[in-house]
Amino acid sequence: MAQAPQPQVKYQYVDRPEVPETFADFVQRIQFDGQTLRFEFCVTRMDDQPASGGAPTGTRYPACRLVLSAAAAIDLMNKMNQITASLIKAGVLKADQKPEQKPPSNLS
Repeated sequence: MAQAPQPQVKYQYVDRPEVPETFADFVQRIQFDGQTLRFEFCVTRMDDQPASGGAPTGTRYPACRLVLSAAAAIDLMNKMNQITASLIKAGVLKADQKPEQKPPSNLS
């Protein structure tokens, strides 16, 4: 016997303004273990530079570790693809152009 299809769940979004935002200027790590996608976001702090010159130095500190379920990771990828397409359309980003494929040189 065939089972009846499950109805689509409808969720209501309830904002919580007390949840703080976290600033990051670098993604230190992204890891997928087969079930969860883990991000580690960092902030960069530049060190005082010596008067003698030399290469600038700085330190990165973890600001947020975010773990997403596989379903949330897929949702994030889909939304990032949508925003990428919008930025390309607006001219903010350039679309990747695939290099022309050349035939192998050993074929005559």
